[in-house]
Amino acid sequence: MKKEEIVQQLLEEKLISIVRLKNGRDTSKVIDALVQGGIKVLEITSNTPGFEKEIADASKKYPNILIGAGTITNTELALKAIKTGAQFLVTPNTNKEVMDEATKANIPVVMGALTPTEIANAVAYGADIIKLFPSDQLGVSYFKSLKGPFSDTKFFAVGGIGMDNLEHWFKAGIDGVGVASTLVKKEINMQEDLSEIVGKAQQFVAVTKKYGRITD
Repeated sequence: MKKEEIVQQLLEEKLISIVRLKNGRDTSKVIDALVQGGIKVLEITSNTPGFEKEIADASKKYPNILIGAGTITNTELALKAIKTGAQFLVTPNTNKEVMDEATKANIPVVMGALTPTEIANAVAYGADIIKLFPSDQLGVSYFKSLKGPFSDTKFFAVGGIGMDNLEHWFKAGIDGVGVASTLVKKEINMQEDLSEIVGKAQQFVAVTKKYGRITD
């Protein structure tokens, strides 16, 4: 899939499920539950044990699901993620070197930024989407203020996104969201939690569809 097609799918889906687990052995089962719940875009974080193998395995098992690497804070992690086949990178910080490596590999970056200066820098570096992080610290009103000077910039809100505020973000014009612990907790107690993940994923997908998610 070409870079432009991946960016387009990210913007169409509008929902990235962030998988950050303490026990890497749970990752494949969690991914199965998320896919069963209708999730089409997954981010496996670099601080999930064995994240490289999990990205490779998930990509083979689910070729129609976008599988990216998250918590990519430096070039070393970027190179590991790219080598293992990540289709996009997500950073918590604004990092030109990570962007440079992704550009060489022709994959998109959802780059973390919070202040106007960080956002402007990320855009200048070539970030495809700005990850407004941590979005819960300043909230929807802060995002609305940013849309004035950054009207042409695509934003995903990440941090504290849950069913209680998901629609507020979409109504405010956010292009998408990344959902972490409100959907997938760091520690999983297997079957009960997996069933809960399926149900929560279905709820997030149902709400997101109302705001323009177009694929089934």
